[in-house]
Formats: sequence, structure tokens, C-alpha cells
Amino acid sequence: MKAYIFPGQGAQFTGMGKELYENSTLAKDLFEKANDILGFRITDIMFEGTAEELKETKVTQPAVFLHSVILAKTLKDFKPEMVAGHSLGEFSALVTNGVLSFEDGLKLVSKRAIAMQKACEIKPSTMAAVLGLADEIVEQVCASIDGIVVAANYNCPGQLVISGEFLAVEKACEAMKEAGAKRALLLPVGGAFHSPLMEPARSALATAIEATTFSTPICPIYQNVIAQAVSDPLEIKKNLILQLTAPVKWTQSVQQMIKDGATLFTEIGPGKVLIGLVGKIDKEVETASA
Repeated sequence: MKAYIFPGQGAQFTGMGKELYENSTLAKDLFEKANDILGFRITDIMFEGTAEELKETKVTQPAVFLHSVILAKTLKDFKPEMVAGHSLGEFSALVTNGVLSFEDGLKLVSKRAIAMQKACEIKPSTMAAVLGLADEIVEQVCASIDGIVVAANYNCPGQLVISGEFLAVEKACEAMKEAGAKRALLLPVGGAFHSPLMEPARSALATAIEATTFSTPICPIYQNVIAQAVSDPLEIKKNLILQLTAPVKWTQSVQQMIKDGATLFTEIGPGKVLIGLVGKIDKEVETASA
């Protein structure tokens, strides 16, 4: 079975989507439509902007979303049998499997980015990658620290990202090293994504999601929050709202997709981060990038 996977924030690079824009009339039309919807020329930043400009959350999230979705729409043999997206990538997955329209998906991603940016400004917060520790140990260490710090991204065995208040994450990194982690390093991100500190963003986004039409998908989506196949639009909405404050269960999602028959994982979007993770989750499975 063919599984398509969609990356999240962090996969962006200068020049992303430029080739698509120049070589496909459909892609050009969709990029121009996106510029109109967003009210600024995101294509100028994607094609020519600096790494610093691209790193702004309100730019990064729509940029990665647009690259993924427009690339999928230009593929001749795109016939997904199951989809999943990492964090932001879940929105790309939902457009490509017919749950959301292109316009509604982009509007929600833009609202999500702005809401997350605002939530980041409320309290100094960050994320850190922990390498070489079992998930259970990382969870135990987080639970032992004063302040808010939680497991946020289960990326692959031995690679877990934690998220929370700045001081709590710093203390947790020290404790992880003492517990035997190979590395525990702060990430250059604007705030504590997928932690309770994203609650203001979650409630702002919930209103927008509730007001948006979600259709029945053409194939199941394996959602970050539960790592299970979902096809019911109401359940998809509920899980998407929970996603901002809940961990991304990527390892568990990929394992479940393989269990359910996935034999080829194709990453659609900038970069090849996810197929790298899939290879670490299961060395036998076939991977490709669009």
C-alpha cells in the first residue's frame, strides 16, 4: 500500500517551490491564489527570501504547507491509500486526501501560525532534542522537573523532542545527560510547540476549525494525537484541535501504518526528514521522496 507523508515546520529552505512555479501552470495559479489569500507575496519570500525571513512562524508554516500541497496536486500518479503529516504536515495531508479544500487548508494554517506566534510571546519557552534515551526514561525525567516540560515529538526510537518553559527544558536537558542521553540540545525554535503552553493557540484555532467544513476523506489519515487511522470528519476535527497541546506520535503512527499494510512511504514537500525517520523506525520498509 502507498502511504504519503508530509513534513512540518523546519523543512523550509530558500528557493522552495520555485521550480514548481516556473514549470507548471497549475502550480503557478495555486501559488498566486495563495498570495491573494494571505495578503502578502509569500512566493517572494519562499523563492528569494533569507533563511531568517523564512524562519518566521507566520511565513514558515504556510510556505511548507504550500510546497507540499501544490507538489501533490501536480503529481500525475498521486493515489494515496493512507496519509499522515508531522505536526503542521497534518494539514497538508488533510488537503491531499480531500478533507479540506486548498483555500480552507491555507486559511487554517495561517491562523494556526499567527496563534502559535502569539502564544510563544506570552512566556519564554523552547524545545530540545534528546538523543539516545528510551521514551519512558525521557517521560520520567520530564515528570521529575519543576515547571512545565513534556515529551512533544516522538520522532523515532532514540530521538524524542521535549517542550516547555525555558528553565524547565534547560534543567531537563541536564537531567537527560545524567540519565545517559547521548545528546540533549536546545533547538532554535520560537516556543514550546505541542505543550500545555500552546493552550491560547489551541483555543483560538479551535474556533476556526469548528467553523470550517471537513469532508469525508478519500483515504484514512493517521493523526498525530492518536496514531490511528481516522476517516470520520468529526473525529478528524477533534484530533486536529487537540494536536497543538498534545505530543506528535510519529513513531507510533508509522508503526501503525506498517501494521495496516503500508509498504512504500513517499514524502511530499521540502526536504527528506520524514523518510529518514521512517528508515530508523523500520529498516525494511521502502521510502521515496516526490
